[in-house]
Amino acid sequence: MSKLREQRIEMLKEMAEKTGGMITTSQIEKAGISRVLIPTFIDEGILVKEARGIYYYADEFPDDLQIIQANNPRVVYSYGTALYLWDMSDRTPHVWDVSVPQGFNATRLKKDNKNIRLHYINADKWSVGITETLTPDGNKVRLYDKERCIIDLIKKKDKIDKQLYLQALREYFNDRTNDHAQLIRYAKIFHIERPVRDYMDILTG
Repeated sequence: MSKLREQRIEMLKEMAEKTGGMITTSQIEKAGISRVLIPTFIDEGILVKEARGIYYYADEFPDDLQIIQANNPRVVYSYGTALYLWDMSDRTPHVWDVSVPQGFNATRLKKDNKNIRLHYINADKWSVGITETLTPDGNKVRLYDKERCIIDLIKKKDKIDKQLYLQALREYFNDRTNDHAQLIRYAKIFHIERPVRDYMDILTG
């Protein structure tokens, strides 16, 4: 193996270590490695292709949550998936709940990911409460904060599994460190202040 080839493989390994195993075409090019070499890396088992422009270093296991967002910056984890990531639900999701703004073209997203459940949100409210956390594999992803999760649950109460709904409410209101003032601010934005205050009175009283 040539010294240059060894250096390229080492560069890919170092990239993977910093990103949870995932490497994109743009990252490879920024490192000074030509994209025309990518098929060779795949053929030789150094990289594994996960989606268009997204690869994993062969020694790493893919993180579905990270992959879904890699090419879809307007995808935000919500509902059951966000609750799972916040440890407000003990259910491991079989379908990933994501929220996108109205008008988002989800054709490619749905084609590449069969286990996606889409929630279309008015564009002016879609960005409310977006934050970041780590997946169980330690990779950073975007999701709604706990307060926005509670707002979404209360708004869609009749469409949410009752056990999931009640557990999330108990987990949230039992934790005194959560930001109830933020919750009320969101409630005003979504015009559900009264029911949110009712839950606060019952569950924190």
